[in-house]
Amino acid sequence: MATAIPPAPPLPPPKAPPRPAPPPPAPVAVGLNPPSLQAAKAKLRVTKPLEFYPPPAFHFAVSFGTQPKDADGAFREVSGIGPEVETETVNEGGLNGFAHVLPKSIKHPRLVLKRGIAVSDSRLVQWCQAVLDGGFVKPIFPKLVHVFLLDHGGDPLRCWSIENAWPVKWEIDGFQSTRNEVAMEKIELAYARSNRIY
Repeated sequence: MATAIPPAPPLPPPKAPPRPAPPPPAPVAVGLNPPSLQAAKAKLRVTKPLEFYPPPAFHFAVSFGTQPKDADGAFREVSGIGPEVETETVNEGGLNGFAHVLPKSIKHPRLVLKRGIAVSDSRLVQWCQAVLDGGFVKPIFPKLVHVFLLDHGGDPLRCWSIENAWPVKWEIDGFQSTRNEVAMEKIELAYARSNRIY
């Protein structure tokens, strides 16, 4: 009797193709890890626009002394807030390749205010008349001046205080028959120092 041939064993399952190696991690800047970057991005998303973008320069106001902001503090242009360090150059004996630059003191330019010619009962006009037209008969009373940079709602965003300010120049722009513009006046104030409050 013939012997039965045993069945062939089952074939092994096909092997899966080898998985590609993962790409190398992207380089991370020294001192910055992904969690801190994610936190910084989330903070930027919730930041208010007025805190993130510089405010515009056309909305501002000026106040004098303890008086609140009113129509007398409306100007077309305000400039002259710029403290600067005066320096002195000292040459090193025997060395010609450099010189020492040493600080001396802080100097301030004049605060320049430009606007249309105001009415005669303006407090600023009366102050300028008392100083510049008074012939130094009466003492000069300096004032504390505040310059406000305002937001869209009229609330102050930035504020600079100008200490011991007093008028040193009061100039009226020239009149021309060919100009169709508002008659302007320019007031220059000397002051002791300026501080940015906020």
